[in-house]
Amino acid sequence: MTAPGRFPADPAPVGAADPLPTGPVPADLLGEYLLLALRLDRLLPGLVEATAVAPELRLHVAAEPRPSASDLVRSSGRLLDRVGRAGLDPQRREFLAGQLRAVECTARRLTGQSVSFAREIRECFDVAVAPGEPDRYRDAHRELAELLPGRDQLGTRLARYRAGLQVPPDRLEAAATTLAALLRGRLGAQLPLPAGETVAFRVVPDAPWAALHHYRGGYRSRVLLNAGARPRRDQIAQLVAHEAYPGHHTERCRKELVLVGAGHDEHRVVIANSPSSLIAEGAAELGPAAVLGAGWGSLVAAALAELGLGFDGELAERVQAATSRLARVRLDTALLLHDARAPAEQAVDHLQRWLLVDERRARQQVRFLQHPVWRAYSVTYVDGAELLRQWWDRAPGPARLRSLLDEPWTPCAIRAELRV
Repeated sequence: MTAPGRFPADPAPVGAADPLPTGPVPADLLGEYLLLALRLDRLLPGLVEATAVAPELRLHVAAEPRPSASDLVRSSGRLLDRVGRAGLDPQRREFLAGQLRAVECTARRLTGQSVSFAREIRECFDVAVAPGEPDRYRDAHRELAELLPGRDQLGTRLARYRAGLQVPPDRLEAAATTLAALLRGRLGAQLPLPAGETVAFRVVPDAPWAALHHYRGGYRSRVLLNAGARPRRDQIAQLVAHEAYPGHHTERCRKELVLVGAGHDEHRVVIANSPSSLIAEGAAELGPAAVLGAGWGSLVAAALAELGLGFDGELAERVQAATSRLARVRLDTALLLHDARAPAEQAVDHLQRWLLVDERRARQQVRFLQHPVWRAYSVTYVDGAELLRQWWDRAPGPARLRSLLDEPWTPCAIRAELRV
């Protein structure tokens, strides 16, 4: 077991052309891993997605007495020790070990043990959190000021620009469906998708997130879109790419086809606060650029124009590139709330100042950062995105995309390859 507050040793890099791992994993070890994940979800509902787990196993855990967090700490520790002694392929061993360290940390927190926010991120996601640099934020502000000229405060100008791009709630589903068809068509030219895969979109009135993906098994997904977040025309493309093509839906389909199909049952569950989620969210954040390439804004604008929702795609793409450099503000805010113990009002002010959002949106983001399941999850969109962007930029293209979606990458494996 890795000592608290330290990273595991990074494994040797895994190349895009490497074959799938073939080392055997004892069936009872995999079964206990699935049971552990299902029991963790009993204590923190929503943390684990397990629709691909056999129904009888899910019913078995549902009928058990409610587990204690202490039991899960001990169980994860025992399984971690077994993984280390099982003689597994290094790639698979590191994947399972990282997931188990994350479960152990979450279970310790649920026992009431004091776990700092920075330590929680380190042990759950295998990254070291660091605050952003105000000078970097100021540079992004200056670029936005040039893109959106005017005499008003920059936050006011950005809010006005964004308000003009909002998609009416009754048009959200149609916009998402149109963009899904565009992205799926471009993705299919690079990567084969399983026959019969499908995504259904549904609009909900309010939620602490902008969009949420549910994998239903059998290559089927449902994506919920939050009308209360007031998605924009440029943003809806990012959301559809993130949740569907080439994001979470595509990844789950490929994992089911390639890994689960080869007996890697550990991929039947998704544990939100874990290294695998940092990789998944970082990959999904590559967004339209990974499928459509540079100039994606104009392609999206042309597709939505057919619905009467046209916009200046080139400007939107440039604004998005500038605002993406402010992403770490969300993580700064989480550190304020959970390590500095700052009041919510200070967190709202911080978001308004640096992320240039209005009070309503700032409060929505604070709500997300205070959620018991999602409080640490912003690191996946920040550090996960930065890590995967560096890796992607080394060799963008279909081979890289296939490797990312088909293999059980871990943050330490990505870091190892970046050092080569």
